[in-house]
Amino acid sequence: MMKTKKKILAVLSTTALFAGILAGCGSSDSKSASGGGDSKETTLTLLMDNQSPAAMEGYKAVAAKFEKKYHIKTEIETRPGGSEGDNLIKTRLSTGDATDLIAYNSGSLMQALNPEKNFVDLTNEPYMDTILDTFKTAVTVNKKVYGVPVGTFNSGGWFYNKKVYKELGLSIPKTWDELMANNEKIKAAGKTAVIGTYKDTWTSQVILLADNYNVLAESPSFPEDFTANKMKMATTPATLRSFEKLEEISKKGYMNKDFNATGYEAGLKMLAEGTGVQYPMISFALANLAKLYPDQIDDIGFFPQPGDSADKNGITAWAPGAIYINKASEHVDEAKKWAEFFVSPESQQLYMSKATPDGPPAIKDVKLPDNVYAAVKDMIPYFDEGKTAPALEFLSPLKGPNLPQITSEVGGGMKSAKEGAAAYDQDVEKQAKQLGLKGW
Repeated sequence: MMKTKKKILAVLSTTALFAGILAGCGSSDSKSASGGGDSKETTLTLLMDNQSPAAMEGYKAVAAKFEKKYHIKTEIETRPGGSEGDNLIKTRLSTGDATDLIAYNSGSLMQALNPEKNFVDLTNEPYMDTILDTFKTAVTVNKKVYGVPVGTFNSGGWFYNKKVYKELGLSIPKTWDELMANNEKIKAAGKTAVIGTYKDTWTSQVILLADNYNVLAESPSFPEDFTANKMKMATTPATLRSFEKLEEISKKGYMNKDFNATGYEAGLKMLAEGTGVQYPMISFALANLAKLYPDQIDDIGFFPQPGDSADKNGITAWAPGAIYINKASEHVDEAKKWAEFFVSPESQQLYMSKATPDGPPAIKDVKLPDNVYAAVKDMIPYFDEGKTAPALEFLSPLKGPNLPQITSEVGGGMKSAKEGAAAYDQDVEKQAKQLGLKGW
């Protein structure tokens, strides 16, 4: 294995795995550690998105325990998801109206919030030794760590209905050709081979994004060269291949005919009921599946997005979101204590009792509960064997805002793979110039 590839693969620990979307953050100091001083009268505010009721219950449980122990209350506010929520956070930070604690994405989206200006540096907090380096790289800017994890690593790949796979005599595909052969058999059986939910355009990105393990296997230096404007999506064979996979699914008619009018939750229903057999998705969807279809959740399995070689089969993983401390907060010390409490094994077990994990944790000495989803068990061997790589957004600050639109056009047959890749290169160029990156 090439040195560069080893270096990149090492970014993801073999013991940790993509995504809660939300997170918690902090540390301690002598004043708040004693629970004395003004902390008894303090109320901290925490902003999270409104997409995960289970995460909300997890936060509430931890906050109640924290209040009992330290006499510091926590008020939880919610915000919309997607770009609306992104803009709301940016506005509140710029106007000085942000909460004390902010739950948000890690990786490139975090960098867009200017963490050096807006968030408290947590690099030297004593509990940082308990947090996996895998995660810390996703919340680090200029060698400073700004967040702590909530939830677990998420995996990008393919959910599949195990009952239908057994009924049709299908095996887990290790190559893209094997996946396409499975698609043919599923289609011939009168079922939807690949669930398309382009009404929610973000879902159209998954085939492209989940291919990053395969991209790195062929082009280990791509993230650095892409960021430095030395490599492009449209002219790098490995990344163009990702767009071609999306195009191929469309051309061969493997998706449901109404994919443009079908949304995410309808896709989960198809998967659970077996009318749709495979769904390219990120593992955070397991929580929604379990809530909506508790009797079918163990019928759902997972496999990584295949590449062109069975010898290079592995998972693209997303780091969990994080909780950041607002630098302008009047209660930084108490917020640090909140974060330190949150990442303790005690709080993590409490949080996971409300929000069942959809991957391995990002904190050492935190064990997964016995009721972990069957699909998560499918992921574990890849992480134990080191067959994982970060999603591109954790290796490069570049993620163009129009990617969902572009992938929906390629996946919907309106653009060719080459046209889509070129359009995304243009989208990224605008962002790179806004970020002031060298080489652009």
